[in-house]
Amino acid sequence: MSLYLTTRRKALTLSKMATVLTLDSTIKLSSGYDMPLLGLGVYQNHDVGPACDAAFAAGYKHVDSALVYYNEQGVGESVRKSGIPRSELFITSKVWSQRHGYEEAKAAVEDSLAHFKMSYLDLYLIHDPLSGTQKRLDTWRALVEKQKEGKLRSIGVSNYGPKHLEEIREAGLPTPAVNQLELHPWCQQKPIVDYCNAHGIVVQAYTPLTRGKYFDDPALVKICKAHNKSPAQVLVQWSLQRGFVPLPKSANPERVKANAELYDFELSAEEIKALDDCDKGDAGGVTWNPIHAP
Repeated sequence: MSLYLTTRRKALTLSKMATVLTLDSTIKLSSGYDMPLLGLGVYQNHDVGPACDAAFAAGYKHVDSALVYYNEQGVGESVRKSGIPRSELFITSKVWSQRHGYEEAKAAVEDSLAHFKMSYLDLYLIHDPLSGTQKRLDTWRALVEKQKEGKLRSIGVSNYGPKHLEEIREAGLPTPAVNQLELHPWCQQKPIVDYCNAHGIVVQAYTPLTRGKYFDDPALVKICKAHNKSPAQVLVQWSLQRGFVPLPKSANPERVKANAELYDFELSAEEIKALDDCDKGDAGGVTWNPIHAP
């Protein structure tokens, strides 16, 4: 399988990449831990059990949750129900701006661990940059401390623009392992992706399916017909071949399974370019995009 990763992070490696990507493929984070390349998003899914159960049964090992999703407990229950050893799974959560600040963020991490009933999380993110510079930095210091305690294996951010990432660097603090962004062919976040690539930060793609908004785009429709694949499958494949870590969300167990049935085809260079050419910048977004927050 030819992989279109030429624009990807030079300092990062796909730890299980041979010639073919599979559902077990991972990427090595700057923390030294491996993260599965495909994850299940669970935003606004309060009854998360059926989706997580289907994901684990289909071979997913990566679930992306958050405090503000109010489903950490459900994810934890599904993990235990799955029978998969905890060490083989990659579980993420996030702390949103209402709980930013040094002491508050430390408490938020403990709350997440209690909800999941886990002794550690694989990745914990600052959910957004809306609290302002001082609280953002204090929150980051709290996550660094919790990582040193062994309660967070890797730490990162979400919805951060270059300005927010630069303030971490200028404060002399550790670089985030991950930046999670709305990312798909119509909103490619190129300046942020370029910054992350240059600084060894893995880019996760949330809303990779565009909430269905662009499923009838002619460029996408043509590619779907050529491969006899769904728009969701093609968009996840685009994200993987572009070197991102997509987090497709569905509450429907059958769609959860179908979203991972994409390792039997690849997009050509011409098809990748056709989707790349769909970029509308910020105007192409389909959800909140606080990357320009002061």
